[in-house]
Order: sequence, then C-alpha cells, then structure tokens
Amino acid sequence: MAPLLLRRTWLLGVPPVLLGCSRTSPGASSDAPPSPSISSVRLTEPASSISSEVPSSLVNARLLPFGGRQTAVVVAPTWTGTVRLPVLVALHGLGESRKGLEGGAWGWARDYGLELAMARLHRPPLTVDDFQGIYDQPRVDRINASLTERPFRGLIVVCPYTPDLLREKTLDNAGPFASFVVKELLPTVRGTYPTLSGREATGIDGVSLGGRVALLVGLLHPEVFGVIGSLQAALQVTEARPLAKRVLTAREKASPLRLRLVTSEKDFYRGEILAFHRELERLRQEHEHLVVPGPHDYSFNRGPGAIEMLLWHDRVLRGEAG
Repeated sequence: MAPLLLRRTWLLGVPPVLLGCSRTSPGASSDAPPSPSISSVRLTEPASSISSEVPSSLVNARLLPFGGRQTAVVVAPTWTGTVRLPVLVALHGLGESRKGLEGGAWGWARDYGLELAMARLHRPPLTVDDFQGIYDQPRVDRINASLTERPFRGLIVVCPYTPDLLREKTLDNAGPFASFVVKELLPTVRGTYPTLSGREATGIDGVSLGGRVALLVGLLHPEVFGVIGSLQAALQVTEARPLAKRVLTAREKASPLRLRLVTSEKDFYRGEILAFHRELERLRQEHEHLVVPGPHDYSFNRGPGAIEMLLWHDRVLRGEAG
C-alpha cells in the first residue's frame, strides 16, 4: 500500500500563461506609485477561508510537519502519483507570517485561494470572476485559448511557513530559512513523492514578503533552483543594484537560471521592482519583467497572483517558454 502522504498531499498545478501579462519598458516608471518603507507594509486581514468553495472531488489540502515547520501541500485527488511532477516552493506574505506556523502555512492554500485556483484551472474555461474581476474579458479569453492549446499538467506546490524577514532591512538574513528549505524541506519532499529531479524542475516563488524571500533564497542556492519568480516583491530601491549583482553571481555558479519579476499597476512596490529590472538590464541579465492589472492586496493574490504563478511555473519548470 502506498504511504499515507502519497494519497492526498499533492497539488495538481497548471501551465503558466504570459498572455495575461504586459511587459514594461524602461520608461514606465514615471507613473509608478511610491511605495512604503520595507518596515511599514500594510496588512489587510483576509476574508473568511474560501476553501469551502472548492469541490472536494477536485482539490484537497493537508498540513504536514516537514522539518519541524508547518508546510501545506495542496493536492488534486484525480492525480494518482504515477507521473513525476516539478516542484514549486510558494512563499506567503507578511500578514500570514504573523498568524503562527499553522496559519502561515495555510496562506497560499486558503487565504490566497490556491485551492480554488487549482480547481478552476483543472476545469477551464476561466472567467473574469476567477481573476476577482481584475482581468477584463479579452485578457481572460487569451488565457483560455492558451489553456486549450496547452492544458495544465501539474506541479507539486509546497507552501512552508515563511518567517518575517522584513524586520531587518538587509539582504543577508535569509540564510537560516534557505538552509531549512534546501537541506530539510526539499529532500523530504523528494524522498516522499515521485518528483522530477534536477534544478531545472525546481522553482521558488512568492508574493510581497514571500516574493522578496523567494529571490533571496533562490539566488543563494542556484544549484538547487533553476527557476525563480516573484510577485509584487517587497524590495527597496537601494537594494536593486546589490540584488542584480547577486543574479550575475548566481548565474556564474549555475546556469541557466530563469527569472521573472511580476508587479501590478497599483502595486506599491512597483517602482522598486522597476529599479531592480533596470539594474538587471544594465548588467545584461536576462529576465522577465511583467506588469499586470491589479492592486497589492488579497484580491490580487486570490486571482491573478495565484493563477499566473502556477501557469508560468508549470511550463518553465518543464523547459518550455512561459
């Protein structure tokens, strides 16, 4: 009999679509809204859990004590575990880091609607409502057309509790958490589940605080992560140049390295992310810089954030174009 963890602790992911995103040009900073200091991120309590909206026949989630820390793994019972899947580590935002180990671990799965996003991506076509009304119908139509051409295939998405690393204004405080992810969490996942092996099939991403930490952890360990993404990463302008140099250093250690920076029109970190993008351009470092509609809040996480993250990683973690 298969181990208990193999039976319903999986996330059936989806193929990323960039048709729903727009690229920025270097001159796009003039209308970028100012962002708060890194220590004054706004917190908005999420509405009650939306997991009840997800058909139990499509998606399931379970909390597991990986490496002494709580980690949520979302699963699709229709996936039998016979096909090896890529691994995505998804990190939550600041609000969830203040809810304790269990509350934080549920951040993506419940507070951000990852379960619901997975259920809908498993049964397209998507609707404007799936994007919380943030995307218009033409944009949604393009995503649905892409899903028709390339249906989603699946990801193992692992969502660990993410510590609050915003208290210290430094790029050098992610080491202990990175060690946990690389030395404890990922080996446990790979030892338990039939995953695709290799850095090219291993990604890390996150939103706000989680986007920042995903960049720091991924660039600390490019030998582990071949794909790094971030959504509305909580950065500061002064960090753009040293962070861009870390990308260069990471690629000298391990290559290729896929990198994507996603912000939104009303993201209060848009200007900082633009500064990082420009530094990467200056160093001639290949990356994607995308601006999509939407605010920096839970509605974005539950709509464009969750869906775009999963769509992109499902493709690039298989060596395809996003």
